[in-house]
Amino acid sequence: MMEVGSSGGKSNCNRMSDAKNERRVGLIYDQRMCKHRTPYGDDHPEKPDRITVIWNKLELAGIPQRCVILNAKDAKDEYICAVHSKNHVNLIRNISSKEYSKRNRIASKLNSIYLNEGSSESAYLAAGSVIEVAEKVAKGELNSAFAIVRPPGHHAEYDEAMGFCLFNNIAIAASFLLDQRPELGINKILIVDWDVHHGNGTQKAFWSDPRVLFFSVHRHEFGSFYPANFDGFYTMVGEGPGAGYNINVPWENGRCGDADYLAVWDHVLVPVAKEFNPDIILVSAGFDAAVGDPLGGCRLTPHGYSVLLKKLMDFAQGRIVLALEGGYNLDSLANSALACMEVLLEDKPISELSEAYPFESTWRVIQAVRQVLSAYWPTLADKLPTKLTDQKAPPHILLSSSESDDEDDEASKIISKDLVQAIEDVVEPISKLKIEDNHDEVNSALWRSKLSKTDIWYASFGSNMWKSRFLCYIEGGQVIGMKKLCSGSVDRNPPKETRWKAFPHRLFFGRDFTQTWGPGGVAFLDPRSNSEDKAYVCLYKITLEQFNDVLLQENVPDHDMNSPLFDLNALDSILNEGSIPVEAVKRGWYHNVVYLGKKDDIPILTMTCPLSVIESFKSGEIPLCAPSKDYADTLVRGLVEGKQLSEGDATTYIQVASTKPL
Repeated sequence: MMEVGSSGGKSNCNRMSDAKNERRVGLIYDQRMCKHRTPYGDDHPEKPDRITVIWNKLELAGIPQRCVILNAKDAKDEYICAVHSKNHVNLIRNISSKEYSKRNRIASKLNSIYLNEGSSESAYLAAGSVIEVAEKVAKGELNSAFAIVRPPGHHAEYDEAMGFCLFNNIAIAASFLLDQRPELGINKILIVDWDVHHGNGTQKAFWSDPRVLFFSVHRHEFGSFYPANFDGFYTMVGEGPGAGYNINVPWENGRCGDADYLAVWDHVLVPVAKEFNPDIILVSAGFDAAVGDPLGGCRLTPHGYSVLLKKLMDFAQGRIVLALEGGYNLDSLANSALACMEVLLEDKPISELSEAYPFESTWRVIQAVRQVLSAYWPTLADKLPTKLTDQKAPPHILLSSSESDDEDDEASKIISKDLVQAIEDVVEPISKLKIEDNHDEVNSALWRSKLSKTDIWYASFGSNMWKSRFLCYIEGGQVIGMKKLCSGSVDRNPPKETRWKAFPHRLFFGRDFTQTWGPGGVAFLDPRSNSEDKAYVCLYKITLEQFNDVLLQENVPDHDMNSPLFDLNALDSILNEGSIPVEAVKRGWYHNVVYLGKKDDIPILTMTCPLSVIESFKSGEIPLCAPSKDYADTLVRGLVEGKQLSEGDATTYIQVASTKPL
């Protein structure tokens, strides 16, 4: 039996980079924690693949070779009993040895729990692993660590498993450091819970304890989002000696992203952390607030997580322990975990998030939190200046229970019938999709529903040839070199298919500055075909609804989307006309939609400038300009990763396109 979860049976010995200045970062992963699975083998959001995809992603990036790999250990009952009742500990210890039918009866009485013959072992390993890394960081043997564990823990309460959680791993580790190892000098612990759901179990474990500052930012929606109570409201600040040491930041809606979380860090968490001055930081690292998560409905990017974590490293001498909680989109989960590991290893400088602004509701919540907590933390007493809070995102189509309700419906379909009732609070919408009584929003929901049923190929010839860059338009976020954050699409599902094709059109670079890339030209495609020209194009199969959102972001991101920019009638017309300028976004540089033919009987559409602008480029009225290095690098990455050209040939292709006269 493997003690360290390494695919392919690699050595269990500690491995460490030879780099003298590199931080000592611990890592725990054990395949035995994959034994906890649904009793019928049905798919489920909280599945073994969650930890294997993280490990595989880290291995591909060469991360484990630079870390201290630790053995997973079972937690001792005495440590678990500091947080849970003896009855609860006995139940989890013995549950896997009980008869199949009896296990299922017990699970059916619990809130959002399944149990099988591997649940006991996995739960003990998860709790023990977080203790193990926390102790080594506290001792100074490691600078920081990440425990890739499951089942998660932050919902588990004193006498109850719930919300996919059996033992409260992070609370057990915190209690262990404070009460079992006083010689380590850990007297103050900051627990940061960035999972999209409120950490109700952790909150209750330290409700009256001033040694632990518990901070949770989560979707709440006035008590309608799981765990569907008011424990996560901002007025819940702790009691007795622990009053003021419990901080909740409850989102009023979904779709909160990097800018929203950064605002909370800068104006709530960071100021309080400075006053509290923790000895160590434990992070309930749920990644279900990430873009594309089927249960979360928020929009944090991997870069967003890295910025949040980097800010935490300014405290406690960088002594930070991450323990995995939620996260159910496997790609977002793995990418976000990798981004965090790169921060712990101090892999590269982390740039601040750029010009995107928080929602108006985010500022409202932040100010309410500051007002309530100012009685305990004087640093929060000052009112935020109006100049700051007026910087807010343009209105999005916000549904009262958020667009993730549709995703939750899909998630509910994959769950075993015997478990639906037990987990419906998490994977089914708590309230059905409700659109506020606003005519424009109703129209928006209607056209989006209609256009989501039609596929097109979006043909990219510029930076979007690099898939990671294009996904910024779908999932939100930014890649290296970008100066501006993308808001993403309402439908955040990735392209259904990606292909490549060469077209007889001229690629060139024009304009000399963009808000997204800064100085330098950007790519355009001459709408007219010419047999002597050849342009490499990456084709993404997306919905017509998503194409509208991409068209918007390429042109006028603040335009009202109560109606589509390019509807089914336009799609029919373009098959005959060849191109259609979209008047609603004519201020944008890419408002001319061009038809390039069909592939698999699906229309191929791109967006570029109209012919009139081509003439302005030729006359010099609008400058032709070579791309910046950052921008050119995205094209090279796209062509190389798409296996179209070698790096050298791709560089030459771009140089020719940027120097050849029109």
